[in-house]
This record gives sequence, structure tokens and C-alpha cells, in this order.
Amino acid sequence: MEAYKRWVRQNKEFVHSLESLANGMTWLLPERFSDSEIGPEAVTTILGIITAINEHIIDTERTQTITGSVEPNSFPYPLCLSAIKDLETLVEVVAQQYYGDDKKWNFLAFTEATKVLVRLTLFRKSGYKMLLQGGETPNDEKNSDYLTSQHQVGRLPQPRGHVGSGYMNNNLIQSPWNIEGKALSALSRFGENARVLSDPASLHHVKHQHEIMKPPVVERPTLLTVMSKKGLRGVMFLVGEVLFITRPLIYVLCVRKYGIRSWTPWFMSLAIDCIGTIILSLVTTSVVGGKDHAFHLSASEKDEARRRKLLFALYLMRDPFFSKYTRRKLESTEKILEPIPIIGFLTEKVVELMIGAQTRHTYTSGS
Repeated sequence: MEAYKRWVRQNKEFVHSLESLANGMTWLLPERFSDSEIGPEAVTTILGIITAINEHIIDTERTQTITGSVEPNSFPYPLCLSAIKDLETLVEVVAQQYYGDDKKWNFLAFTEATKVLVRLTLFRKSGYKMLLQGGETPNDEKNSDYLTSQHQVGRLPQPRGHVGSGYMNNNLIQSPWNIEGKALSALSRFGENARVLSDPASLHHVKHQHEIMKPPVVERPTLLTVMSKKGLRGVMFLVGEVLFITRPLIYVLCVRKYGIRSWTPWFMSLAIDCIGTIILSLVTTSVVGGKDHAFHLSASEKDEARRRKLLFALYLMRDPFFSKYTRRKLESTEKILEPIPIIGFLTEKVVELMIGAQTRHTYTSGS
């Protein structure tokens, strides 16, 4: 296993390219979106899990490089969520083939409930920070802040009064055949270290630089601290994140009860997403003179907020809206472009893939 980890870390770009090619080719597998598609979905699931493992290996190395250590006995929540998402599609296909369209929602409810439990646990473990990519991307600002401080601090400066010695040492080291230069370089470094140890001011300065370069230790806020420091905004933020986490499960439970052709699950899910988006907008808006402080989102959290807004487009792909409106538009567009060479063929394939993907809850759930 260690040999495989080293190989992945040494060939990151090649691994990413190979994974992208393999995942793209799975859409062209025969019998994709047919009644007997367990085989193609099993291949897709295996490739997805391998991709998630490789990303976890690369992210672990990046975190260790930046902070110098990895949290001991830390559970890989992002990897767990990615594996569950990849398995969910296979579970749906198998359940549909062996138990039917109606009973498959029981299995989907179980997988969605599992993801909700993992995400709520991760939400608490992360100090109640916004989940990025549904928890598949760690929301840890320590690494980025530490990397920035490393660039700002740079290497340790020479003690005052001995600036020229560092320049002399570099020139001497660059001449490996100069034995005398190596000896003088070693003596110079020894002298500098001795001066630092004998000079309390210089010693304090070096210790201070080492303290700056150490990764910061940030205490994770608890539920009470978030609510006490942010007041009403803190409570609203927590409610909004919980709504975002539980929305897929609520949607599946509604479909299980009312059926996929009912508008109730569609409107219920849309209402929850709208409320969550409005809450996030309110808690990040500053009010002059107000007692509550607005949440300041990081760059990655702002990207996540935009991603959540883009997920509203998936409502066009969910029944009953898709069957009544979207599918008709797609088929009419296909008929218009069908006579055009190449474009008509490509349009036909795109429409075929979209209609096939729409039959899978896991492709349009946005979870």
C-alpha cells in the first residue's frame, strides 16, 4: 500500500489525466442506462472509488507538507462520503432491477440517511463550518493561512551585523572543488551559531521566527460558542446548513410516500433549497449598527455558495417537471437539428444521455 501511495504522489498529473479519461469513457459503455446496466455501473463505481482514494492520498500529502503533520486517528470523512456517493448509484440500479421502481426508494432512503449522519458528524467535527462539495472537500483554513505565512516569512534572516557572511557562504558552497571554501563556510556557520547563542536578542529573534513558522493551533468552536458569538445569525447559519444537509433525505422520503410523479416532493425540495439560500444570504450581509456580526465567507466558501445556486438547475431534470416540460423541449430541439450533419448526430447523443441520466435519482439529486 505504501508503494502505491508513493507512486500516486509522484505521478499526480498522470493519475488525474488517466482518471478523467476513464470516467469519461464510462459514459460510452454499451447498455448504459438500459435495463441490464449493473455491469457498466459497477465499473463506474469502482473507478469512482479509486479516484476518491487517489485524491485522499494526494490531499493527505499536501496537508502534511503544509502543516508538517497529520491529525492522528482522524477519520477520513471526505473519502467516506465520496465512496458512499459512488456506491449509491450501483445500489439504485441493483434495487430497481431486483425489487422494482417503488421499493428502490427504501434503499435510497437508507443511503441518503447514511450520508446525512456522516455529514452532520463532519459538520460538528469541523467546528460548524460550511461543508464544501457536500463534505467531500475539507474546509480547513489553517493550511492556506500557514502556507501564506510561510511565503511572507521566508527563510530565517541572518543576525544583525553579519549580513555579508551569508553571501560569502553561498558563493563558497557553489564551488564543490574548493576545499578551502568548504572549510571556511563551515567555520563561518559555526561562528554565526555561536554568536546567536551568546546574543540573547538574536536568540529571541530566531525563536520568534520559529514560532511564526509553526502551524497555528486553532480551537474548534462548539455549538454554544457559535450561538453565543454570532447570536441570531449563528442560529440561522446552523439551521441553513442543517437544511442543506438533510434536504436530499427529505426529498427521497417524500418521493417514497407520494411517488415520483407527484409535485409535492419537487416543491418541498425546492422550498428547502430556497430557504437555505435566503438564510445564507442574510447571515453574510452586514447590518450597520446591528449587534450581530455577519459571517465572513472565505474564497472557497464563496465558491461553494455559488455552486449551491447552480444546483437549482437540477430541478429542470427532476420529475414531474422533466416529463412535462424539459423532455419535450429536448426532443423538439433534436428534431430541429437532426437534418444538420454532425450537429444532428451529436445532439441526438446528448439528448439520449440526458434522458438516460434523468432516470437515475443519484445523477439529479444534487447530494
